[in-house]
Amino acid sequence: MKILVTGGCGFIGSNLIRHLLASTIHSIVNVDKLTYAGNPNSLAQFADDPRYTFCRLDIADPVAMHDVFSRHAPDAVIHLAAESHVDRSIDGPAAFIETNVVGTFELLTAATDYFAQLTGDKADEFRLLHVSTDEVFGALGATGQFTESTAYDPHSPYSATKAASDHLVRAWHTTYGLPTIVTNCSNNYGPYQFPEKLIPLMVIKAISGQPMPVYGKGENVRDWLYVIDHARAINRVLTAGVVGQTYNIGGDSERRNLDLVLSVCAILDELHPRAGGPYSDLIEFVADRPGHDFRYAIDSTKIRTELGWEPKFDFETSLRQTVQWYLTHRSWWQAILDGNYQLERLGNATTTNKS
Repeated sequence: MKILVTGGCGFIGSNLIRHLLASTIHSIVNVDKLTYAGNPNSLAQFADDPRYTFCRLDIADPVAMHDVFSRHAPDAVIHLAAESHVDRSIDGPAAFIETNVVGTFELLTAATDYFAQLTGDKADEFRLLHVSTDEVFGALGATGQFTESTAYDPHSPYSATKAASDHLVRAWHTTYGLPTIVTNCSNNYGPYQFPEKLIPLMVIKAISGQPMPVYGKGENVRDWLYVIDHARAINRVLTAGVVGQTYNIGGDSERRNLDLVLSVCAILDELHPRAGGPYSDLIEFVADRPGHDFRYAIDSTKIRTELGWEPKFDFETSLRQTVQWYLTHRSWWQAILDGNYQLERLGNATTTNKS
């Protein structure tokens, strides 16, 4: 199967491509604009693999999107390309509108035109799987979980643009007959994640001896999903999911942000001891993010019962492996820090930056 993956040089995308290429039945066309979080070094091992093709393209470019479908004739599309950091969306929402909304529209348009030309098995088997987030559902209280029928209630520019893209994908199915599927996942963690995200940020700050910033009192709760489990789920939905359906993907690993950071500190105390005392001494509570949702939790009963997927990796072991990865792959993230991101606080703006 030839799969067109958008955003394949990002965190989830690069882990997904590694997972897919572990199977000899897949070949990959990776379309990525290479914005700040797109890192081709994450897939350097496949540079000479005949099953892997990289195309540096912007999904918001209609000519480029039509051309990539025409040239590569994919059997399926997995749409991951997105601006994805809440804090950055607060500082500069325009880029999120352009990629997440306009880009999804242009991809859908090109895919629809391509699909209309397919016949036989090629048409019957074609799928476009749109990968989204649990943040579109808004915030939960102390109890309850998001299901596939939970009403949308996005609270940040990021989640609002992802909600818009979800609605576009579903509309293209019902209006134009494009065979689409949507997934909504919980917070991912694992190797190759851009250092602005919580776990790599905490690891890098800690081993650099810098304060480890925790928003508010650290009481916000997230459900954590190991990225390899997410890749397994995406592959399962692509091959066995029902067209027009939505599947929630969660890790059943809810943690308060503070508890997660304390776990990272404990792992670092063991793997990379600090001369000045425990890493938890570096924790610093900072002003909370505007509109910070209190709690997310995913009910993944549907994908478990209908498609037979469930998380395979337990949280404690996978978190330890993740921390170890950042300790042993300093050159990967140091190259990022030598560029245009130096672990600075984002998402503290009081006015919208339109640029």
